[in-house]
Amino acid sequence: MKMKMIRTLAAASLGLTLALAAGTAALAQGKGLDEPFRDGYKKALAGKTVGYIPVAMGFDLTQGWFDGLKKDLEPSGMKVVVRDPNWNTNAGAQAFTSLIAEKPAVIVIHNPDVQTYAKLIKKAEDEGIYVVQINMRSAQASTAFVGADWVDIGERLTEAAASACKGKSNKIAIVQGAPTAATSAYTLKGVENVLAKHPELKVVSNQAADWDAAKAKALTQTVLKQHPDICGIVGFWDGMDIGTAAAIKEAGLTGKVFLGTSGGGEQKGTCDLVKSGAFDLNISYDVPTQAANMASMIKWLVQGGVKPGAAKQNIYTTLIPVTKDNASKDGTCWKLAAK
Repeated sequence: MKMKMIRTLAAASLGLTLALAAGTAALAQGKGLDEPFRDGYKKALAGKTVGYIPVAMGFDLTQGWFDGLKKDLEPSGMKVVVRDPNWNTNAGAQAFTSLIAEKPAVIVIHNPDVQTYAKLIKKAEDEGIYVVQINMRSAQASTAFVGADWVDIGERLTEAAASACKGKSNKIAIVQGAPTAATSAYTLKGVENVLAKHPELKVVSNQAADWDAAKAKALTQTVLKQHPDICGIVGFWDGMDIGTAAAIKEAGLTGKVFLGTSGGGEQKGTCDLVKSGAFDLNISYDVPTQAANMASMIKWLVQGGVKPGAAKQNIYTTLIPVTKDNASKDGTCWKLAAK
């Protein structure tokens, strides 16, 4: 078996050497030359299906990823299909199960929590389907993860809050997302790392708003009434922290209570709200870049780069701190196309 593999590799190497030699001769004669890898690349991608299961469609993150995947993959002959569970984890699991039965080349999954899709991720890869996780991890690792470094985000937001609180009450609050989501747990770890270095900070509230802006607003209203001298709030997602910002504004504390959050960097949800003063800091993980990273990974995988589940690769996307200093600059944020 070993000798057969060696002979196969030697034959492939010889074939490539001959092709390159022929190409060199053609160039020397001023003739056109077929690119030796182009046909194989096009054949590997053509007709392949990529299934996409977000937590829900209809907001900047999930729509931006979908648009980016279609933009980068469909010109290569691939098809991107979406299954929208609309925040329903049972519907998401059913969609995942159905997609596995349809045998796409790749499934891109946006996990609502660490457990719901864990067994399905393993099942998909056991059946030869690549699984790419975006931003929110499952307890089950897959061939690829593309997303933010949430620990880093938690550290940056809390350091900024500590700086804003200097000379003030040093009271801060934390508005988490869903406590069962890896995103919340990892961000909270980053918060805790900084709190350990800043014993002067006092956390007066640490509650979960489950990614819901209305819940975030209600929680923050209560905190502000109980602690009117609070100086900083660390939020875990800008789509939720619109509610946090609204509560601060209603209390007449905009500009007095620091609010840091994170998001996908879309113009209306990030730069415009920073410019308005609703957010003091929004750490963008730049959705278009994440979509491009996923598309590149998918193109590499479907060419036979690795067996599904055999590798566990990660791409942590570059973070962009958005403040009033750069919120008005072109290119800091991206715009979601009107549908």
